Amino acid sequence: MELSVHPFHSLFEQLGLPNDNDSIRQFIEQHSPLPENVLLADAPFWTPAQAAFLREEILDDADWAVVVDNLNVALRKPDPSGAGY
Repeated sequence: MELSVHPFHSLFEQLGLPNDNDSIRQFIEQHSPLPENVLLADAPFWTPAQAAFLREEILDDADWAVVVDNLNVALRKPDPSGAGY
C-alpha cells in the first residue's frame, strides 16, 4: 500500500480550520501544551466531527496518520519559531 503524504497545512484544511502559517501557529500556541494524559482526539477544543476524524485516522493508520501525529507532537512541545509549520 502506498501512503499519501499530506502537508501539515492540509490537515488544518481537512479539519475545517484556517490553514495559513499564521493561523496554524496561533492555533498551536493557543492550545498548547496539551497535557500528556489527554489523547489528541480527546482535547476539548475539537468539534465531535474533528475528534472523530483524528481518532479514526490514527486507529486505522490511515494516510493522514503521520500528519495527525505531527500535530500531536506540535501541541505537546510547540516550536516557538514556527519553523516546523
